[in-house]
Parts: sequence; C-alpha cells; structure tokens
Amino acid sequence: MTTPWGELELARFPEDPRDRLRAWDAADEYLLRHLARLADEGIPLSGTVVVVGDRWGALVTALAEHRPVQITDSFLAQEATRANLARGGAETGAVQLLTTQDPPPARIDVLLVRVPKSLALLEDQLLRLAPAVHDGTVVVGTGMVKEIHTSTLQLFERILGPTRTSLAEMKARLIFCTPEPSLERTANPWPYGYTLPDGIGPVSGRTVVNHAGVFCADRLDIGTRFFLQHLPDSRGAQRVVDLGCGNGVVGTAAALANPEAEVLFVDESFQAVASAEATYKANGVPGHAEFRVGDGLAGLPAGSVDIVLTNPPFHTHQATTDATAWRMFTGAKRVLRPGGELWVIGNRHLGYHLKLRRLFGNSQLVASDPKFVVLKAVKR
Repeated sequence: MTTPWGELELARFPEDPRDRLRAWDAADEYLLRHLARLADEGIPLSGTVVVVGDRWGALVTALAEHRPVQITDSFLAQEATRANLARGGAETGAVQLLTTQDPPPARIDVLLVRVPKSLALLEDQLLRLAPAVHDGTVVVGTGMVKEIHTSTLQLFERILGPTRTSLAEMKARLIFCTPEPSLERTANPWPYGYTLPDGIGPVSGRTVVNHAGVFCADRLDIGTRFFLQHLPDSRGAQRVVDLGCGNGVVGTAAALANPEAEVLFVDESFQAVASAEATYKANGVPGHAEFRVGDGLAGLPAGSVDIVLTNPPFHTHQATTDATAWRMFTGAKRVLRPGGELWVIGNRHLGYHLKLRRLFGNSQLVASDPKFVVLKAVKR
C-alpha cells in the first residue's frame, strides 16, 4: 500500500499466498491522504489517536509513529495488525490493541472510524466512545461509497455532532463530524435480549442475548431456526464445538439437549463470544462450557472433539468467498476423533456437500428445505 509516508507491505490473516484479496482498500488510502493534508495545514495527529474498525491493521500500521489505539471486534484483524506492524518495522508497543469489549480511552483527541458493515456495531461503538470526545477532537470516518448510507451519517450526527461527507474518490468517501460534547444522547440499547420462539427444540422459549454487530442481533435468522430443528441427538460425556458461534444459541441448545456434554463456543468476533457467554448464562444451562475468541479451531488438539456444529459465513467484509468455510471444514476434520461428526447448515447453492465429500469422503443430507440444507460428515 502506497501512503503519503512511504510504501507498506501488508497482508491479511491468516496469510495465504493464494489469497488475492488485499489487506487495504481505497477507503483506507483516502483517509491517509486526508490526514497528510491536515498535517500540511498545521493540524497534527497529536494526543490520543483512536482507530476504530481497522480491518487488517492498514491504518494503524501507517500511523504507528503516532502511537494510536486500535479498537476492533475481530481477532483476525488483531493478528493481522500484529504481523503487519512487525513487517513494517514498528517498535514493540507502538499500537495499543483493544477489543470492542474493552473500556475505551478516557480522552480521545483524534477519532478515525472505518465504517463497519453493521449499523448496530457503529451505534454501540460511537455511544461508548462519545464521553471521551471533546470539542477539539478531530473526527473522520471512511468507507466505500456502498458502505456509507444516510443512516450512517445520521448516527454520527445523533451521537457525536454535525456531520457531512466528502466527494467520492475511487469509490470511497470520507465522513467529517464536528463533536458537540453537550449533545444529549439516548442510552446504549446494546446488548439486546429477546425470547426465542417455540418449535425450535431445547431452546424454545429461552432467552438469547446479542451484543451489537452479531449476525441477526434482533431476531432469530431462518437458517439457525432450521438448524435448531435438526441438531444431532447426542448423549453422554461428549465434547461439542459451536464453531462460529455467533450469539451461542446453537451451542446452548446442544448443552441443554445433553447436560453431560462439554461445549466449546468459538468465534473470531469478540462481540459474538461475549453474546454466546451471556446467552449460555442467561439460561442457567447445566454442565461445563468454554468460550474462546480465536482463529477457528486453531490451537485445539487433534482428535479431541466428538461433534462440530457450524453455519459457515460466505462473506469476508464485501467479498464473497468460501475460504472461511473450507478452513472450518479442514479444521474440523483435524480436531474430530475417529467417528466424530461435522454438522453443517448452509444455503443450498453453496454446494457444501461437494467440499465435504472431497475432504471426508462422505456427506449425508440430514434435512433440507427450499433454501437450506443440513449436512453431516463423519471422520473415518
């Protein structure tokens, strides 16, 4: 990536030489050019610089000499940031890495926001950061044109102060906000809880808790609803993994169905794992559970799991890709014991049965409807 201060070599995490997706885009470049112009005009990046939603660490790597604070919901983004900082020769500790679950800095002098896909996550983060913003804070957002909507600008205006946008460059746009610390704000509505419907197995009528940014945070999505109706009927002291757990409703259902099971909830989203833990505890589930933010099944011993349950994502930000699903499937094969089972739900058109046959040598259709299929693969 070419920046006003030189060129940087950047990569996503986990690094894959076959991956042709870049670790930055035009929105990152546009923001950095703007910051360089501000410096030329005598407005330096001084005080506490906070970067929210930096997707692969491109922004904080470019700004490392200003010792910024990065706030992210993504474990993978954090790992990419560490690798990119090291690759760029940044000194240890040049960037403070925080998650969306950590308390933000008490005072913010420069706030840079990479607009997330989730409007709820943006609302939650702006409300959490607003008390630290003062009338001299420089606030700049960035995103691709297709990511910035009227509702995006309304959130900045309602929570921080008067907001306007830049002209578009290379299909990217900037957001300029003038903070009004005295602005009256509503209470943060997140996390959000609701009661699950009937007819979905052990979690029928139970409580689910969602932190902002978790998929379908205000309702049960139709894919998960279908999956909950067709989970394995397992018994005994098994180890079950809810992989890509989201709000944890699938793993909670497995724990309720088999109180002897040990359930591991895994997601790369800090918001998701916090939601899963809150959902599990809200329902007083018996048995043992573990909650882990990480890169899928990495770090789990081979042959240590009986069942893996997953609904793989097929997007990474704006890109459509099956790379994440394939890594989930290969990770599941590694950690499953002989006879262990991978249960997958996905849209029919994704053709997961072909991938499972290629990897496991088998794939069984458990259930289907016009939109979804539930598949099972057994490790031989």
